[in-house]
Amino acid sequence: MPLGDSAAYVEFSTTLDLDVNSVVQRLALAILKQKVPWIRDVVPALGGVALHFDLDHAELPAKPLEASLALVNENLKQSVAAKDAPGREVELPVCYEPEFALDLSEVAKKADLSPQDVTHRHVSGEYRVLMMGFAPGHAYMGGLDPKLAVPRRASPRAVVPAGSVAIANEQTVVYPYAISGGWNVIGRTPMVLFDATRARPSLLWPGDRVRFRAISRTRFLELQKNP
Repeated sequence: MPLGDSAAYVEFSTTLDLDVNSVVQRLALAILKQKVPWIRDVVPALGGVALHFDLDHAELPAKPLEASLALVNENLKQSVAAKDAPGREVELPVCYEPEFALDLSEVAKKADLSPQDVTHRHVSGEYRVLMMGFAPGHAYMGGLDPKLAVPRRASPRAVVPAGSVAIANEQTVVYPYAISGGWNVIGRTPMVLFDATRARPSLLWPGDRVRFRAISRTRFLELQKNP
């Protein structure tokens, strides 16, 4: 299907399926590695992949939607067969102390757990970045303990502090900078999630496997000064 006049979206699933998501991530990488001159970017989503093309490129096919689908079909078989994980292993330090964990007490009540249990369950999991969205550097991660799968806040915040670690439903996120949001904030990392001046602006990328490590407030402030 078209996404505006300069992109095509090929969808494989309308619901979150982790196996489909893995294939989509490998598929996006395979197409990117081909360096097709008229393709500007390839973006994996939860259940599909978007191909953005350059309308002014001399090699743009007469029918870019059909050509995009052909590229997907050309790379799909190997992407399904491959078993390698496309991402890296990333560890993020997080302070779960009250001044940073704005919703921890409320989450604990909803989950019928103590705040310490919520923290323990959160740091015990391994998460996989399913897609980037909502804002640059904003990674949606699957792998949340089902016991922590609480709904979003009834009233979103106008501003969520940068680095806030939050949960909702079956996913966890880290807010890359101060933006609005309605997820339940249970901690904060001192790491800079997105910096446009870096060679790789986003700290996280689709397919990355992420673990959170609990740190003290003192350590948080140390790392904040020198992340």
